[in-house]
Formats: sequence, structure tokens, C-alpha cells
Amino acid sequence: MKKIMLFEGDIETQGYFSIQLAEAFQKMGHQTYIFDLSRPWSSTNRFFQFFEKGNTVLVNFNFHGMSGEEIFLDEHDRMMWDALRIPSYNIVVDHPMYYHHFLEKHPKDYHHISIDRNHERYMRRFFPEIVNGPFLPLAGTQLYPNKSYTPAEYRRYEVTMVGNYTRPEQFEKYITRIDDEYTAFYYGMIDDLLAHPMRTVEEVAEEHIRREIPEVTEEELKKVMSQLTFIDLYVRFTTRGQAVQALVDAGIKVHVYGGGWEALDCKKPENLINGSSLDSVGCLKKLCQSKISLNVMPWFRDGAHDRIFNSMLNGALCLTDSSVYLEEILLDKENCRIYSPAHPEALPEIVYGLLANPDRLQEIIDNGYEMAKAAHTWEHRAAVLHNLIEG
Repeated sequence: MKKIMLFEGDIETQGYFSIQLAEAFQKMGHQTYIFDLSRPWSSTNRFFQFFEKGNTVLVNFNFHGMSGEEIFLDEHDRMMWDALRIPSYNIVVDHPMYYHHFLEKHPKDYHHISIDRNHERYMRRFFPEIVNGPFLPLAGTQLYPNKSYTPAEYRRYEVTMVGNYTRPEQFEKYITRIDDEYTAFYYGMIDDLLAHPMRTVEEVAEEHIRREIPEVTEEELKKVMSQLTFIDLYVRFTTRGQAVQALVDAGIKVHVYGGGWEALDCKKPENLINGSSLDSVGCLKKLCQSKISLNVMPWFRDGAHDRIFNSMLNGALCLTDSSVYLEEILLDKENCRIYSPAHPEALPEIVYGLLANPDRLQEIIDNGYEMAKAAHTWEHRAAVLHNLIEG
């Protein structure tokens, strides 16, 4: 079996994902090593003790180990993985438009793994030379074993939201930086996305660009896409803020865990309980104390987010917007509750209805747990990666 190296020490959540995968790989019989990016020199020494020529691979998230870190480059800027002939299986948890600069300088034996099927399509279209797939949605972690979560009626928090918030106005400097014509052009995209939240940023952007420049080339489109990340962030945080705002202004206390929530404008701020940022385990513990966990998708329109499965595996009802993929695996009112980000005003009625019927609330929670436990843990994702690596 291949030896597998993973990474921690940079983005905490991705390091936590790596730890979960490593534990699953070890159960399969793989030897694993987690390289600590915060201790590069000592970790490098340990890596060379772990490394076995022709039998070692990388499983990384978001280009860790291949994003220009000096310790992994020689004097000719050649990546260590090329010199050692180590394949990389890179799980990218954001839209590829954020990473064109890395995609244009990747290791030779590079495999790009997307968590959204639209991201896969984007890669096949704009980076056809890169080995792409398989689709691998994010997974959840169960903090306590064997369905031992606390029943909803004994939980402290009615609604919890785990995730950061940034005021959309923070991105206006990118929208207004050129002139009034460009400003109107960008806001046209934003308005289209907010009115039609199942559409993707790249789909709406191309439609608006071709309307203005019918002769635009594929290469020009590719270049423009990498410059529209602020559109993605603007609509992401707009819908996230609107969902929480709708609940707190309706009198529902929402416990938020993540940075930036003090900037959310709401009429009844006393209902917004700001718990600040927590690490992955801290967030899971809060889910274990929550009746309802609100998830607002980060504009993944054919994928999932780990918040969904983390909520289910830790006994909270997942209240989420949907995607093409989620429509295939989730059943509204059966194992979750689904709302439309185009209509956040519907959220309070959904939450009040759930809280008013505790038996039904618990039934949906239990069904969600069984669904996630059957197919959406990191052990399930590790099995897919194992077949890819060993195949």
C-alpha cells in the first residue's frame, strides 16, 4: 500500500480534514505522515525518514505544499515532488477561479479533485490538460460515537451558525474601481445571481460578458474568470448575512461562531449571540449543543459543504439552501429542512414550526444522522481516494 503524506499547520479546518483522512487511511492499512507547515524544517527531516521512493503520494487541500513554499523548491524553482516523483492528489475546497496562478504551475504528476461538479466542468473547460476528478464532496466528522448525541429537547441552543461573515460592502472597492459602466456591469451580475441563486458565477459572468462582447475568446474568458472572485464573495456573504438577519429580526436567537458577525446590521441585535471564532473541534461541540444548525452554501451549486454533514452527525437538524447534488441526497422535511436563499424571509416560519413540534424535529434529526453516517464521513471519502491512489 502507498504511504500517504498530508498537511496541517496552515488553514486549521483543512488541517483537521487531513487528520480525519489520515485516521481513515490508517484503518485501511496505509502508513501516513502529516507534515506540519508551521514547523517546516523539523517536518522535512521527518518526511525524508517517512518517504519511500515509488511508494509515496501526497493528499493535500488547496495546494498545500505546492503554493510557492520555499522549503519545497530547489534553486531552480523546481518542486520537490517532481524531483522525488511523488504524485499529488489535491482536493480543492474553493472554486478553481481562485487558483489560476497555481493551476498554471503545478507538479507534473498532479490530480485535481473538486468538491463541486460545476468546478469539475470548469476545470475540464479551462484546464483540459490537467488530470481532473473524481468528484469528492466534503464530509462530516462525528464527535461522539454510536449515535450518542444529546436529544434536541435537552440542547442549549435553538439555532447555531458556524462560519465567518464579511460585510459585502467590503468588496465594493473592486466593483467600483474602474468607472460607472463597469460598476453597473458588475452589479448586474450580482443582481442576477441573487435573484437566481441556483446559477453559478461563471454561468452568469459568461452570459453578461457575451452580451457586451460577443466576440470574446475562450482564453479571454478564462482570464476574466480569475478576476471575478469578488463577485463570488459578495453574493456569498450577502446571502449568509440575509439568512441570519431574517432569523434574529424575527425574534429567534442565533448563536454565531466565526469572525466578523459584529458587523451584521440587524434590527434586533440582542438576538445575535456572537461566540467568536472556534477551531474545528470547538465548532463540532457547539453543534452537539444545537437543535438547529443553519448552513448557507458558499455558492457551490452542484456540491456540498461539511457543515451539512457535521450538523447531521452531531445530532443537529440541518437547515440549508440546496444545490443540484444536494437535491439528489437530501429530502426536505425528511432528513433536513431546505430553504431558498432568494427568500430568506421564509426562514423564521420554518424554524418556529420545527421548534413547535419537538417530536418531528427529533425524527428529522435522527433521519439526517442515519443518512450522513451511511455515506458522508471522511472514511467514505478516504475509500474513494484509496481506490484512486492504489488503482
